[in-house]
Amino acid sequence: MSYARVLCVGLVGVTGHVVEVEADLSPGLPAVVLTGLPDTALHEARDRVRAAMVNSGQVWPNRRITVNLLPAMLPKHGSAFDLAIACALLAGAGELPLAPMEGVAVLGELGLDGTVRPVRGVLPMVAAAADAGIERVIVPVGNAREAAVVPGVTVGAVDSLHRLVAFIKGQGPLMDPPAARAAPPSSGPDLADVAGQELGRHGLEVAAAGGHHLAMIGPPGAGKTMLAERLPSILPPLDDTSALEVTALQSIAGVLAADAELVRRPPFQAPHHSASLAALVGGGSGLARPGAISLAHRGVLFLDEAPEFAYLTLQALRQPLESGRVVLARSRGSTEYPAQVQMVIAANPCPCANPAGDQYCQCSAIARRRYLGKLSGPLMDRIDIQIRLQPLGVAQLMTTETPAESSAEVAARVSRARDAAAARWSAHGWRLNAEVPGPQLRRAPWRLPPKDTKALRAGLERGSLSARGFDRILRLAWSIADLDGRDRPTGSDVDEAAQLRMGEASDRQAGR
Repeated sequence: MSYARVLCVGLVGVTGHVVEVEADLSPGLPAVVLTGLPDTALHEARDRVRAAMVNSGQVWPNRRITVNLLPAMLPKHGSAFDLAIACALLAGAGELPLAPMEGVAVLGELGLDGTVRPVRGVLPMVAAAADAGIERVIVPVGNAREAAVVPGVTVGAVDSLHRLVAFIKGQGPLMDPPAARAAPPSSGPDLADVAGQELGRHGLEVAAAGGHHLAMIGPPGAGKTMLAERLPSILPPLDDTSALEVTALQSIAGVLAADAELVRRPPFQAPHHSASLAALVGGGSGLARPGAISLAHRGVLFLDEAPEFAYLTLQALRQPLESGRVVLARSRGSTEYPAQVQMVIAANPCPCANPAGDQYCQCSAIARRRYLGKLSGPLMDRIDIQIRLQPLGVAQLMTTETPAESSAEVAARVSRARDAAAARWSAHGWRLNAEVPGPQLRRAPWRLPPKDTKALRAGLERGSLSARGFDRILRLAWSIADLDGRDRPTGSDVDEAAQLRMGEASDRQAGR
């Protein structure tokens, strides 16, 4: 036989596609032709596969070899096709039987010595294979535990081409995926560590309950970073669907540990203010890689010292915050990554950032406006909760008789509020109040009485409130009502939501 076909999987963004690796060996001058829109790494597979086969004791077929990757119009990236190409060549040369490989997807990169090395993106690849009806996959041993989390798929692991050849010939078994480890107890910063700042704690709780974006402006030492770092501790664990999405993104980015299980804790990304546009939203030549906003999918994206970020970098967040996804267009095609995040912004009120507060600020009015002006109006209009934190006093910092609420206590209230929202909106496909479209909240049966929204409508008429801001205040009001156990917001909930949105809330109101 001079023709053979082996299944593999390719990725475009987070979407996997089953790829048929065809090999045809014909008489003629020895050469290797690789077709099917391969990238540079895939073009180099010709040399890797040849060296790996020879160093594994196999005979390289001295014929004209054509390797085609179907569908040919789909761009192919990376080195995960190496092992499938080697199997197709050996089967086409008559060295391997094809029957044991029927309906099996093969993934892995080959070293020159014949070892099989782990590759990025195995989790979404195996998930795509399962969706296509493939029940067996062969992956590098370094990716076996990652692949085994996909239900309904039998995973075999290999550490070398020699082991795979022996298995196909019936001369030896594949390796089993490593046993799953017991999940370690969750650990991390706790809200009980935060002194005072009732307004900041309340804003964080409302943000967690409804999935809202949050901005905190205040002097150094007010606790902005401490609060932001503790937001994941009050969020519920990820469900199966969300955990698969988050784990797949980390696999594609190459930041998933080799022995990791499904990621259950909401991710937390805090890029430095010197981060580039590509690092924040994703990019790169060829296949665009996910950025920090996609790695924070279903979790928290924290921008500390936000005015220090490049202006254009911040503006690039506007579209992903609205749509929940990032579309990266390149000359060879577009790549889409999910980006449903809770963004938290922390900023000093001015460049001098005097810890004593505004009354001791040494900056001119122009300098203050220019500094916070980097947080443009359209960007801030997308942030639901905007609060101003005050410096901590001695009484707040030194009081230890009454400990602050822990993350576990706040998380219990957040979980109840999210359950109430999910029960209300699940029939429409939404889980959080922040996901509900504005028109839905402005029509029966969810429209609030005119007396409760009178001030909002007046602000909309005056132009002091945008239509987007109007809808976001309504969403906030529903989250406040869910936290308090009410089935509908009241006028006081709408007023509180407006104050949280406009930066007019106070510690006294937060401690109500």
